[in-house]
Amino acid sequence: MKIGIIGGSGKAGRALFSEAVKRGDVPTAIVRDLDTAEGVLGEFGNYLNKDALKLTASDLASFDVVIDAMGTAPDDAARQVTLTKHLVELVRAHGGPRLVFVLGAGSLTTPDGRLYLDELYEIPGTASWIAIPEQQTRQLTYLRSVDDVDWTAVSPSAEFRPGSAGTPVLGKDDLLYGPNGTSKVTSGTFAVAVLDEIHNPAHVRTRFTVRDENC
Repeated sequence: MKIGIIGGSGKAGRALFSEAVKRGDVPTAIVRDLDTAEGVLGEFGNYLNKDALKLTASDLASFDVVIDAMGTAPDDAARQVTLTKHLVELVRAHGGPRLVFVLGAGSLTTPDGRLYLDELYEIPGTASWIAIPEQQTRQLTYLRSVDDVDWTAVSPSAEFRPGSAGTPVLGKDDLLYGPNGTSKVTSGTFAVAVLDEIHNPAHVRTRFTVRDENC
């Protein structure tokens, strides 16, 4: 399967790239900074060196799936929603690949019925980075209005850290907690869950979430 990964050199992107290679897929990292990407993924990787907001229908035509794993700085977080709309509009107008969006945990619901985003507001110092989960929550709101494009969104657990793959446990819209009472997932486990979904679609036009089995 040919998979384009926007932000392929980031935390989620590099894990997704590695997992795709393990499965015999052909991943291409879509990146703005080729030197950085080659330093992370190696000079013999597949790359498309282009700003994601300038992608065209012809750029997407060769892929079976495009994963949006783009990371942004807080002051540039609005690009998350802009890119989501751009990709949807390209596929809507021209046809093209299935779209998979990596979201944050902010739009998940906590046991007391609130969005996790609301809990994040209560953490001291959030003003410096809260724009990122805010925009990711808006991404999901927009996607839920899209019923004519093949999309899936995936949220990690509250703590999303680099690490090797374990066994994923899936949920839908509620923040998941493990037997130790924590909400954690490694990038490796997250990548396993996403590639499982790509190869065996079970969440079409909806969002799911994932945690590590033993967190």
